[in-house]
Amino acid sequence: MNILSGVVVGLIAGFLAGQVVRGGGYGLIGDIIVGILGGWVGGWIGSRFLNIDGGVSGINLESILIAFAGAVLLILVLRMIGGRRNVRDNRV
Repeated sequence: MNILSGVVVGLIAGFLAGQVVRGGGYGLIGDIIVGILGGWVGGWIGSRFLNIDGGVSGINLESILIAFAGAVLLILVLRMIGGRRNVRDNRV
């Protein structure tokens, strides 16, 4: 997968994962980063445990779904580790 297709798939998958899990996106750069990392996570899980060869292999529906699933999993794991911070709770 070349860099441009990775960015496009990452943007789509990160945006969708941000909408589903968080209720809103993380901004353009945040969505791309979450989607690209989600593509790596989803591709690794798919090849390791589900015998899906190729993982994220370009701009196609399978790649977007794999990256989306990985991005959702990544967001959920990061939320469990870091917890949810609420700015209103930190009033002085």
